[in-house]
Amino acid sequence: MNKKDFRIVFMGTPEFAVASLKALLEEGYNIVGVITAADKAAGRGKKIKYSAVKEYALMNNLNILQPEKFRDESFISDLRNLRADLQIVVAFRMLPEIVWAMPSKGTFNLHASLLPQYRGAAPINHAIINGETTTGLTTFFLDKEIDTGKVIKQLRLDIPDNEDAGKLHDRMMVEGANLVLDTVDLIFNDRIDSKDQQGFMQKGETLKSAPKIFKDDCEINWNKPIKRIYDFIRGLSPFPGAFTTLYSEEKKPIYIKVFVTETEKAQHNLKNGTVVLEDDGTKIAVESGFIKLIEIQQSGNRRMLISDFLRGNSLGKDCFVQ
Repeated sequence: MNKKDFRIVFMGTPEFAVASLKALLEEGYNIVGVITAADKAAGRGKKIKYSAVKEYALMNNLNILQPEKFRDESFISDLRNLRADLQIVVAFRMLPEIVWAMPSKGTFNLHASLLPQYRGAAPINHAIINGETTTGLTTFFLDKEIDTGKVIKQLRLDIPDNEDAGKLHDRMMVEGANLVLDTVDLIFNDRIDSKDQQGFMQKGETLKSAPKIFKDDCEINWNKPIKRIYDFIRGLSPFPGAFTTLYSEEKKPIYIKVFVTETEKAQHNLKNGTVVLEDDGTKIAVESGFIKLIEIQQSGNRRMLISDFLRGNSLGKDCFVQ
């Protein structure tokens, strides 16, 4: 069998998935179908917006399916008619067994962590929030329980202390595409040696989860240790964004998102959350030091340097965050 005879259905929605789809096409694999999210109306004008995967699929004249429900009989029939040997899932929804069990070679997923650690919807964010210095990528066969299937291949990655979730996402997007391609090559050449996730756990190791992050999860707690606050902010930057409420001298609340900070270790007697205005910026008093604000976004405005924000807002000396 050559690559053109090996039939692949690809499933994904955001830009993160496009890199993998692109790598497969450029390597000469036969993508007989692309499954992606249904079109949505977005913005004030409610203009129909395509997913990043759909846009790429259209540019490359690929067959596209956009089911509302995966158990719909017409979708199952269309999917079965594609006669896929293999299905690949990158940044997509949970699939029912009738879908993932269909191909003879199975269905595998690319996950942005070293499974079994950080199972769930937001592994990149949670790894940084928890102060991890290493993470990775995993390809694994889908099973009945989410993110629990047999591991095919893994790639370990370091997390620099100054890297935020957005930068790690972009790096993983590229490395993940390479891992997907390596995994397909193994499956195509019948050289798979998948292993249970239990075999990747160290004795006494505690599993950490990566559940979906909601808006209420993103408020900064200025009473936490300085490193925890710093990691929390970069773990949510640029999306969904850590936020706080800044109160000016007149106690006027200003809602802001915080994207970039620096830490300053120091002893002080200030209450946590006290705002210290300096000639070159602003810093927040926390346990064992200060969090220096570098880039923020006031509600309704664009993202900006703290110096630009201060030029347009007179805070006074008795201001604080909470």
